[in-house]
Amino acid sequence: MTKGLALFNGILYSLMILMNGLLAESYGNYYSTILVHLFGLIAIIVCMKIKKKRLFPKEVFPLLLYTGGAIGVLTVVFNNIAFSALGVTATLGLGLLGQSVTSLVIDQWGLLGAEKVPFKKKKLIGIAIILAGIAVMLFL
Repeated sequence: MTKGLALFNGILYSLMILMNGLLAESYGNYYSTILVHLFGLIAIIVCMKIKKKRLFPKEVFPLLLYTGGAIGVLTVVFNNIAFSALGVTATLGLGLLGQSVTSLVIDQWGLLGAEKVPFKKKKLIGIAIILAGIAVMLFL
C-alpha cells in the first residue's frame, strides 16, 4: 500500500506543479503562493475537524522540525518559477534529481535523525538514468 501511496503522491505532485504554475502565471508567484498555502491550511483544518483531531499538539517540538513549512513554501515558489520556463516534465525531472541525490546523502550519514541506510553503488545506476532522462528532455 505504501508504494501505491508513493506513486499516487507523484501523480499529485505533477498536478500540483501544473496548477500552482498556472495560478502563478495568472496572479504572480508570491500572491499565488499565499493562496496555495491558505487553501492548504483550510483543507487540513477541515480534515482535522472531520477526524476530531486537535489543531495544536500538546507537546513542544524542536524548532528545527518546523522548518519543513518554510521549505514547503520555497518549494512552491521555486516550482512556480521553474514551471514558467521549463514546463512540468523538466521541472519534475530536475526536482527528482535533487531529491534523489539529497536523499542518498541523508541516508548515508543519517542526517537530521534519519536512520542510516548504507550507500550501494547500484544506486548510481538510478541517478544515471535520471540524468539521461533530463538530458533527453532538455537537450533533444
